[in-house]
Amino acid sequence: MSSNIRIQRVCENCSKTFVARTTVTRFCGDDCAKKAYKKRKRTTQVIQSHQETAQKLNQDWHRAQQKEYLTVQETCVLIGISRSTLWRITRLCRIEPKMIGSRLIYSKKEIERFMNEY
Repeated sequence: MSSNIRIQRVCENCSKTFVARTTVTRFCGDDCAKKAYKKRKRTTQVIQSHQETAQKLNQDWHRAQQKEYLTVQETCVLIGISRSTLWRITRLCRIEPKMIGSRLIYSKKEIERFMNEY
C-alpha cells in the first residue's frame, strides 16, 4: 500500500530539494543513495586505517622503550622526530651513535641525556 504523504526534503548528498513519499527518505534518488553509501564505506575504511596506523606506532614506541640500544627508526619513534632531524642532531654531536658493522645504533642513556639537556 502506498503512502499519500508528500514531504519537501533536501537530499543529504547533492543538497537538491525533492518530494519524498516517506518520512525517512534521505536522498533524492538511487544515484545519490549509492554515492552516499560509498562515501560512508570509504570513511569507515579511512578511520580503520588510521586506527591501525596509530596502534602500530604505539607498539613501536613500547618496543623502543624496552630496549637498551635502538636503531635509527626506533630512535626517531622514541623521540618523536623525523630521520632528517635525527641526522642533524647527530651531525651537531648532540647524540653520539655507535657503529656495529655498517649500522648505527643509539644508546638509550645517550638519548635520555640529550632529552634532559633540552
